[in-house]
Amino acid sequence: MIRKSFFLSIIILIFVLWVFPDQKSQDTTEKEQQKLEYKITVTANRIEKSTKKVAASTTVITGEELEKFKLNTLYEALREIAGLDTIQSGASGQTASLFIRGANSSHTKIMLDGTELNDPMDPNRSFDFSHLFTENIDRIEIIRGPQSTLYGSDAMAGVIHIITRQEQGKPHFHLSSMGGTYDTLQGKGEISGSTEKLSYSLGASYFKTSGFSAASSRYEGNTEKDGYQNTTFSGKLGFQLKENMDLHFSMRKIDAKTDIDNNGGDYGDDPNNTGDYDLIFLKGGFRGLFMKNRWETKIDVSYADSLRKYINPTDTHHPYSSYKSEYKSHIFKIDFQNNLFLHESNTLIFGLEFDKEYGSSFYESQSFYGPYESEFPEKNASNVGIYAQDQMNLDDSFIASVGARYDNHSTTGNSLTYQIAPLYILNSTGTKLKATFGTGFKAPSLYQLYAPATFYGPIGNTELQPEKTLGWDAGIEQELLGGRLLVKATYFTNNYKDLIDYDYTKGYINIGKASSKGAEFILNSIPVKDMTFSASYTWCEAVDERTEQALLRRPEHKASMRMGYDGLKKTHITVSLLYVGEREDSYFQDYQTTRVTLPEYTLCNASVSYDLFKYAQFFLRWDNIFNTDYEYIKGYAAPGFSVYGGVKLDF
Repeated sequence: MIRKSFFLSIIILIFVLWVFPDQKSQDTTEKEQQKLEYKITVTANRIEKSTKKVAASTTVITGEELEKFKLNTLYEALREIAGLDTIQSGASGQTASLFIRGANSSHTKIMLDGTELNDPMDPNRSFDFSHLFTENIDRIEIIRGPQSTLYGSDAMAGVIHIITRQEQGKPHFHLSSMGGTYDTLQGKGEISGSTEKLSYSLGASYFKTSGFSAASSRYEGNTEKDGYQNTTFSGKLGFQLKENMDLHFSMRKIDAKTDIDNNGGDYGDDPNNTGDYDLIFLKGGFRGLFMKNRWETKIDVSYADSLRKYINPTDTHHPYSSYKSEYKSHIFKIDFQNNLFLHESNTLIFGLEFDKEYGSSFYESQSFYGPYESEFPEKNASNVGIYAQDQMNLDDSFIASVGARYDNHSTTGNSLTYQIAPLYILNSTGTKLKATFGTGFKAPSLYQLYAPATFYGPIGNTELQPEKTLGWDAGIEQELLGGRLLVKATYFTNNYKDLIDYDYTKGYINIGKASSKGAEFILNSIPVKDMTFSASYTWCEAVDERTEQALLRRPEHKASMRMGYDGLKKTHITVSLLYVGEREDSYFQDYQTTRVTLPEYTLCNASVSYDLFKYAQFFLRWDNIFNTDYEYIKGYAAPGFSVYGGVKLDF
């Protein structure tokens, strides 16, 4: 039951307060000095703003939080966030997906330093979260609700924006190493700083693990471990041309290799099925202030290149069959944004985006029935988007934004989206009332448009129309205890139409309809000095409107808790809890697919770090402390109790 998570959260909080009773004796003045701070977001409105002055449901995970809770991957950082549901088909490196407010995983736009990472050669143009580690990341911003007005296609359910670190001041070095369960080893290093004209941040990491069988060992015939290794290089440079002009460059290179199983469930093991993933991301830009700093202009040019390879030669499990495949894609994008500061109470943001994506693939196999080949020759699609948003601020009490966007896709034609987002702050009581109402769209993927027909029938369809959504949310935020407690409640609803689905006789067609509704409750607090505590609960009903059944892998209930304590001399403690309720899934066995219900589960994680001396820290991390046996996806394994330890050097 869901109450189990709340009871565990309360027990842990009471335990901490009991262990550290001396903190209660702090005088009122000292308590009031330590207040919650609102974070800065640049994603919600394409301009820096405090989250207090943003109507959209926004969560910002800082680099300090990633380090404090020892969150190693983007997937780990996102799995406890309100409104988000994450799944992974096994251990590190296995495919990982995310659903925002019950939407499809392909309805979220993933960005790195302002440029999208969604894979054009994924059939649905989704993003795989499994390969992105948190080294050299300054913050992660999550915006929930339709965001196509500012970000175009794919942002139907929201945006997740990863922003690279860029320190100021003298050079700062960060070195760390970690090892632990599943023969896991990791090493990473970063250097960042600035001079009078130049700012820089460079990082590199290597990760390797033997893992465990992706096809769960609770089923017959699954004993072989599925390992993973990842090498990542990242960097960010800034150069000040003049006092009000600068250039910036960023890059990230990922090289990963994963052992894969054929399927989940009985006899899914495969000892020599592997996948290689290579990504290179490059971006350069110019920023300038003109007209006495009343006009800010930004021009960014980016390029992302992705290559995925899979090979599965013959072995004792399948002595007569083998296959190999390759998927190539790249995206070129230009973003020209302008911010006009018309008045201290009014800012106009407008711009133009152009992007062009290319993709191709090749598949060949050998079986008892003979050889087979399938080629997807290189195809491309382009899009031009024009957007504008007016942002008003009346005495920091009434704040609103109104925006619209027009997109022209080379194949599917025109799309018009809009958003209205007002909020009202009653400063005397610390109350914030907010709402958003907007639309979103998603253009068909290259595969959905152009996949060649087979002997069995058509696949691609150039007559497809964009998927569409209309969504709104409304909520309240309340400050309490002199700013040491912030409570948020938001209700949301979304309706999706013209969803693209596959029909065996017609190929891809616009046939799907879905809806989601629910509520998010979030609590952030500083219960005692040097302690942070946060908790969240999400209720979400996501339904396929054609079948009136719940959408797969979306739990109706989810709750989480995080606590961090820095009040002990040289010692830092964190504890987190995650509860995920029952959810529906499909399971293929004996040549038929059945609908199953996955049971609820609760995970408890913790970490302790100890400052050996000024520049060195030793840390331990425990995952799944109670060794909960659970499944993200029917037939696939999930990590059990595991321990990791390491040393971090900062100087």
